[in-house]
Amino acid sequence: MKPDRLKRKLRIRSKISGTKTRPRVAVFRSNKYLYLQAIDDEKKVTLAAASSLKDKNPAAKLAKALLDGKIKKIVFDRGGYQYHGQVKKIADELRKEGLEF
Repeated sequence: MKPDRLKRKLRIRSKISGTKTRPRVAVFRSNKYLYLQAIDDEKKVTLAAASSLKDKNPAAKLAKALLDGKIKKIVFDRGGYQYHGQVKKIADELRKEGLEF
């Protein structure tokens, strides 16, 4: 991981935290795929996950799983990535599906 991205990631993570009622949605971008997780940081448990490995639209799948669990509000963790391109597209899709952040 590049040093600047690591610093950004740690700075962001020190300011945000997820709970059971308002989980943190973390984004990880590999060279080929996107991975999303809804995390309860208090219990250190993943509530839902989705990836572009199997799904064409992982944001819609994650939003559906969260809405099925009666969760409408989230905290968006871009993981040190710039809010641009694929990360912005994921955020817009989550908002379109009905999640608030």
